[in-house]
Amino acid sequence: MLIDGPKGATRTLVLAHGAGGPMDSPFMNHLAQSVAQLDVRVVRFEFPYMNLRREDGKHRPPDREAVLLAAWREVVTELGDASRLVIGGKSLGGRIASMIADETGVRGLVCLGYPFHPPGKPDHPRIAHLQRLSTPTLIVQGTRDPFGRREEVIDYQLSQRIRFAWIEDGDHSFKPRARSGRTETQNLQEAASIVGDFMNELFN
Repeated sequence: MLIDGPKGATRTLVLAHGAGGPMDSPFMNHLAQSVAQLDVRVVRFEFPYMNLRREDGKHRPPDREAVLLAAWREVVTELGDASRLVIGGKSLGGRIASMIADETGVRGLVCLGYPFHPPGKPDHPRIAHLQRLSTPTLIVQGTRDPFGRREEVIDYQLSQRIRFAWIEDGDHSFKPRARSGRTETQNLQEAASIVGDFMNELFN
């Protein structure tokens, strides 16, 4: 695990990585360190397949869903007092967290770039469990994310416990195009600020 932020923080955000990048990717580093500056303890961990990649350098596909779910459950149990935890992560990490949020009784859920559908296949949404989610949820999404653009997602019939924050011109990692007039750093900072505000709301 990687831990950022004050040790005595009463609020903890637990983040898992996306399918292709480790827990210390530039995206994960920036978000974790920025949110940690807001008096939040941020804990990061890796799924088994990524741990193996770190050991031998061989690229592997993500573990089976059952393995990913078990890894999340183990982390929540290890950290203790689920009511003090907000869980989530980048893409795959956030999707798997969303599948165990209700059962574990965590305080909230944060998804950073949710993979609503495979790129180029908006007619194959993966949203069934999001329609009945009861955990307070924040989904931070780039407006041009190929896994779920704003114009595609806005009409989904999802749980009322889910709110969206849209990062203007952001892709799946919130990176904007140069012609947008925005920078990747600006978008990442905006995302971190939004997550911090959500944490404050949950714990106040």
